[in-house]
Amino acid sequence: MDKAALLKEKVQNGFIVEGLEDMNEEYLNALKQTLLIVGDTELLSIPPLLTVYDQAPTLNSKITALAIMQDEIGHAHIAYRLLKDLGEDVDDLLYNREPHRWKNPYAFDFELSNWIEFGVFNAFFDRAGYTLLGDAFEHTSYGPWKRALVKVDKEELFHLRNGEVIMRTAMQDPELREEVQKAVDWMFLMALEFFGVADGLKSRSAQLEYRLKGRTNDELRQKWLSTAVPFCESIGVKVPAHYDEQQQKYVLDVPFPCKFDPVNKKWLFDQPDTWENVIKRFKQRGPKNKQFVERIQKGAKELEQLRKEVV
Repeated sequence: MDKAALLKEKVQNGFIVEGLEDMNEEYLNALKQTLLIVGDTELLSIPPLLTVYDQAPTLNSKITALAIMQDEIGHAHIAYRLLKDLGEDVDDLLYNREPHRWKNPYAFDFELSNWIEFGVFNAFFDRAGYTLLGDAFEHTSYGPWKRALVKVDKEELFHLRNGEVIMRTAMQDPELREEVQKAVDWMFLMALEFFGVADGLKSRSAQLEYRLKGRTNDELRQKWLSTAVPFCESIGVKVPAHYDEQQQKYVLDVPFPCKFDPVNKKWLFDQPDTWENVIKRFKQRGPKNKQFVERIQKGAKELEQLRKEVV
């Protein structure tokens, strides 16, 4: 049995990887890729939230929003710190990477329109984060990450519950119900895209073989749907999905994937798409990708320029 097969067998049987000495190159690369996506996702969730922070209706809402953004920075720090321990130059990743090379979800390249979208963002995208990272916490073979996720898991649950509170409260106000529905209409499928390509099209399996995660993309999508759909139905929000008793799973009532109009933030249900085209859209990035990344990098670049001037 070669070394790769041996390590895969060990982690499948419960072996916990603690350091570089326990890894092979394939495990290390898969772990780095996973942590980079997690770090970028956590950090780049903050700029869109900041676009409507000043619309928070109460002081308590502002304090909660700040707590959520502080948590996201902390989650990003965990992922980047682990990458640093694995030999990555994190300063270079954060401050010198071109915006289009960041690995955050496409949904995070958009400004939010109002405070209601802040709530739907939490309820949908933090639910996706809770689903993904909860799976990693349960199954990952990488010990340092597993221990760090104890904190992350609880905080992501707090974020998604905050979103639910905002949505539920807004749905009780006739003047805000339409805003909730409008936000859900564009964010629902975005959250489903969060989990990546359909299982049948996924070419890389290292994350599963080395137990960096425990469930497939489609299984994680089903887990998200199993809580998001009942919640939306319970407050009177319409979503393009329902539980099919015969298939014993949630099914979509619209084409997925399908084309998306980024200018109007609208799904074009009459234009089914392929995952190949979806990946191209991801790589082209959304309208605020450059602006949001530059906001993250601004302070470091200004400090670097100041140092040059002093010298």
